[in-house]
Amino acid sequence: VQLQASGGGLVQDGGSLRLSCVISESIFSFSGVGWYRQAPGKERELAANITNVGIINYADSVKGRFTISRDNANDTVYLRMNSLKPDDTAVYYCHAQKPILCSGGICTPQSDYWGQGTLVTVSS
Repeated sequence: VQLQASGGGLVQDGGSLRLSCVISESIFSFSGVGWYRQAPGKERELAANITNVGIINYADSVKGRFTISRDNANDTVYLRMNSLKPDDTAVYYCHAQKPILCSGGICTPQSDYWGQGTLVTVSS
């Protein structure tokens, strides 16, 4: 599985960006897809994700400013980021998760896949 993220860049405080992540397998193979971010000196954290039944979760810090969406036909997940702040500066990672699958008494574990990261820098 490959996740190809793009769309990062340098933007001023209050600006907007849209991140894209193209997944090499059918997006329906995954129980959820989304975006994590890691700021300098901090741990990686969830920004937003969306499950295969359309349930969406946002970090409190991005609610009302970020919008996650998915294009099932093109196996792509997007993150629209508005009203960006310097605190949003981070490397943003696309993430996809396959659920535990069991067949004939044999189960494959839950699997996590990551894109290469795209840098978002918000200047004040």
